[in-house]
Amino acid sequence: MTAMLTQPVPATPAARPLRRTLARALLSDWFVLWLTLAYFLILLPVLPTLGTPANLANLLSNAWPLLVVALGQTFVMTIGGIDLSQGAVIGLTSTLGAALIATAGPPEVLSKAPIWGLLIFEDGGVLAGQLWLGLLAMLLAGALVGLVNGTLVAWLDMPAFMVTLVSLITVGAFAIWLTQSENIRNLPDSYVALGKGEIVSVYIGPKEEPQIPRRQVHELVTYAALVAVTLAVALHLLLERTAFGRQVLAVGANRRAAEIAGVPVRRIIVLVFVLSSLCATVGAVLYSARLEAGRPTLGEGTFLLDVIGATVIGGTSLFGGKGKVLWTVFGVLFFVLLSNSLNLMNLSTFHIDMVKGGVILAAALLDVARTRLLRGMA
Repeated sequence: MTAMLTQPVPATPAARPLRRTLARALLSDWFVLWLTLAYFLILLPVLPTLGTPANLANLLSNAWPLLVVALGQTFVMTIGGIDLSQGAVIGLTSTLGAALIATAGPPEVLSKAPIWGLLIFEDGGVLAGQLWLGLLAMLLAGALVGLVNGTLVAWLDMPAFMVTLVSLITVGAFAIWLTQSENIRNLPDSYVALGKGEIVSVYIGPKEEPQIPRRQVHELVTYAALVAVTLAVALHLLLERTAFGRQVLAVGANRRAAEIAGVPVRRIIVLVFVLSSLCATVGAVLYSARLEAGRPTLGEGTFLLDVIGATVIGGTSLFGGKGKVLWTVFGVLFFVLLSNSLNLMNLSTFHIDMVKGGVILAAALLDVARTRLLRGMA
């Protein structure tokens, strides 16, 4: 009698199709995209500013650098890890790059900084006028941080959380020390164009009357969009169509089984952390170019919350073994739209952060629900 009472009640025939439909919706790759569109359409009558061309252009300009950084986090979380050092990498590489390629260095601001007279002078940085060498130096610096993180995690079996937390503190403090917490401005126009320049824009005004200025309505295609989309497509192909991608998923699903199957687990872990730091460096380029300054504190505050939140909301599993670039793209769109709508509601920073935290928690619960559904369908 007791056993009969504790058995679950089977679903009625009428409820089974509804459960199957719900399960398919939750497991769909497009679930977050439909959720984003629904959220947008629901809020549009209440916040008409949300759908204006200017606001949509601003929304996309915020999405591109966040997407670039979140792509690297996607790979780390797919192997069952986490990279807390991305914000510090952004601060360090944006500062280093700005110091190297700046066209001038005000001594009243930077004369007390350790890099003064070493990397930057009154007439500019040591690589002033050599943009590509400056970008290469930034990428090498970011890759070095990722290499150290990955080596400690892979070869010493240290928890990724602890290793990257130490990197976050150490690298962040080092970036602040380099400039004594000062920002580096006077960046070349070619660098600034990477964050603010447009390839295709829409203008209004009489084209045949040049004496009347034409007003730019919004940017359709920017250099930041081109960089982000190109990187997303490349990493999508890397994860979905290559042996490296399959090995990343295998390591996240079961590291021990991957080792037995001959997967070079340690090498995969190191490469993934290097990739994460490289993505953070590209994000540093887009952010600092947009702000026209290298800032040692650029990746501080709630930035890490945004990166991890967008990745988790997209559907990348916190337990590893499950992640897609497409999911991260949708997660970034939802998270940026959420932040934008909350700002348009004139909510305080505290309320915005509380809502973001609640959404990330809901995404984590959704991940648990998806995992259970997959087990039940297996």
